[in-house]
Amino acid sequence: MAMDTTAPPAVDRAGNPAGPPAPRADRPWWLGPNLVLAFVGAAAGYAIGHMVGNWIAHTYQQVQGEGQNNHAFVLGYLFATFGWLAGIGALNYPFQKMFGYAPASEAEGAHERKPTLRSYFSYTLDHKVVGVQYLVAMLFYFFVAGLFALAIRSELLSPTRHIFQPGTYIEIVGEHGTMMMMLMTSVILGPFGNYLVPLMIGSRRMAYPRLEALSFWITPAAFIVLLSGIIVGGFPTGWTGYAPLSIEAGEGQDAYLVAFGLMAFSMIVGGFNIICTIINYRAPGMTWTRVPVFVWSMLVTAMLMVLAAPVLVAATYMGLMDRTTQTALFDAAHGGSSYLWENLFWFFGHPEVYILALPGFGIALELLAVFARKPVFGYRTAVAGMVGVGVLSFFVWQHHLFVSGMNPDMRPVVMLTTELISIPTGIIYLAAVGTLWRARLRLTVPILFVLGMLFNFLIGGISGVFLSDVPTDAVAHGSFFVMAHFHYTIMGGLIFTFFGGVYYWLPKMTGRQLDQRLGKIHFWTLFIFFNSTFLPLFAIGELGMPRRVFEYEKALQGLNDWVSISAYLIGLSMLIFVYNFVKTMFIDPRPTEPVGNPWGSRGMEWMTSTPPVAYNFAHVPTVVSSPYEYGTGAGPMAYIGGEPPGVPTQYEEVN
Repeated sequence: MAMDTTAPPAVDRAGNPAGPPAPRADRPWWLGPNLVLAFVGAAAGYAIGHMVGNWIAHTYQQVQGEGQNNHAFVLGYLFATFGWLAGIGALNYPFQKMFGYAPASEAEGAHERKPTLRSYFSYTLDHKVVGVQYLVAMLFYFFVAGLFALAIRSELLSPTRHIFQPGTYIEIVGEHGTMMMMLMTSVILGPFGNYLVPLMIGSRRMAYPRLEALSFWITPAAFIVLLSGIIVGGFPTGWTGYAPLSIEAGEGQDAYLVAFGLMAFSMIVGGFNIICTIINYRAPGMTWTRVPVFVWSMLVTAMLMVLAAPVLVAATYMGLMDRTTQTALFDAAHGGSSYLWENLFWFFGHPEVYILALPGFGIALELLAVFARKPVFGYRTAVAGMVGVGVLSFFVWQHHLFVSGMNPDMRPVVMLTTELISIPTGIIYLAAVGTLWRARLRLTVPILFVLGMLFNFLIGGISGVFLSDVPTDAVAHGSFFVMAHFHYTIMGGLIFTFFGGVYYWLPKMTGRQLDQRLGKIHFWTLFIFFNSTFLPLFAIGELGMPRRVFEYEKALQGLNDWVSISAYLIGLSMLIFVYNFVKTMFIDPRPTEPVGNPWGSRGMEWMTSTPPVAYNFAHVPTVVSSPYEYGTGAGPMAYIGGEPPGVPTQYEEVN
């Protein structure tokens, strides 16, 4: 098994790390890549790309006839992304190698240095810094998408009095859905996968640190491109981008296609890096049956990203070709097929659902073992369930086409595969419930969020059975019933476990623990108002209200008003979290007690200093047992350095 052979940092006579070598004096920030230069590069790149697009297509018949030059917008977005990455420093290393220059010396040892405030706004090789960058960015994207959701619910307060015009309303719906489904795909793999996977498997770094940083810095570019679509009229297709409407739409559709393509590329790069790290960088003694279940969930999720996202890249590229060079891949009037887009999109889109769900189950099982003080029930079976979900997720995408005119002979086959995927999903769920059986559970804030997730996902799973069967799906498809089911499985599962992970691992990341009283208030307000928001949507959908319209039967106004008010209260619960986060990090930064491992976890990520040093481990750990041997009398999971097993060092936390 390949290992990281980078020489460890210097140690003193007692074997304690003497710290990383002192770096040479850094250049002034304005002489090197930085965030300001990235914005300048993006602006300059967009201006150049827009001019090139105008020069290329100004004589084209469709441009002269309609006054819409998609070439200018597409090239502007692509050049802007190139300028953004150049300004932040993502292209320095490859271009230096291409032109025969030795890369800057400080880049090679960057992962050995203690991060500074500037590191969190830079292109860095430290996987822990990238994890924190992802965490802050994903929270920001989530809150912005949440503001769009509140705008939607504000419009639905009345069936007759409108705040927005019809076109504006559908633009807001599209921005909300696309932002949630596109940018939030990496909400767990981005922050926790990048930060924790090397620590949990005993590695000093990721396999490809530069690709890791690249995967993050693409996401702000995708966010800005997507948001800019509002300026040029938005896109009328919602987050699914169905053709031929996407081919006929205005310039805002270009922003949708480019942003989705960029995010898919980020997923491919990030997933490839996670896979290589887990397979090749595990510490000695970490067999596959000792790999933490959270790491297993990251591995399966990364494989789904690498296999599914290229199909989305191809689909967005084909859509852009239809809009610029006048191909007709998705235009039935000229020999294409709109069903081609639906198949390509959902071949990515349904594995994406499990890209969102599997990390949540990984966090849930990880935390349940810690707070139940029991081994994970059916560990190997749960892992097999995750692999089964990953495999079957590629065979169920056509159930999104039940009412789209698909061949009726295919419906029973797709209905069968859709029902089959509930088996491995149910196995994972039963493993979580089995871990709870006869456990003396400590009801801390992280485990409350996990329990909330189990409740929400159960409702989402049961309601999904109705949508997997053709007769009932034909009635419920396109209604608010689907929206309720989707939010229960994704937001009720993913977002709840995400916050559970934040409360659980933030003490390791920062050395500070979020206020537990405020955390419980955050959980109960979110849990109550989440169910108060989305449970009535099942009834609204069954009563016939379709999605993506703002006029509805007046008899449904009472239910819609209830849902809207509950949605505002969800926003209030998020403000409680923001206040707790700001208070803990900046206003009252008290250290975590006990220092290092407040939860008493056996996981190897808790065997390092708090926060972890830049090089993670002074010596490569040797794994001697499972991370879940709670209550069995087993010694530490691993030992670090030359000490015999069972003898704790200053880097280990004794159970």
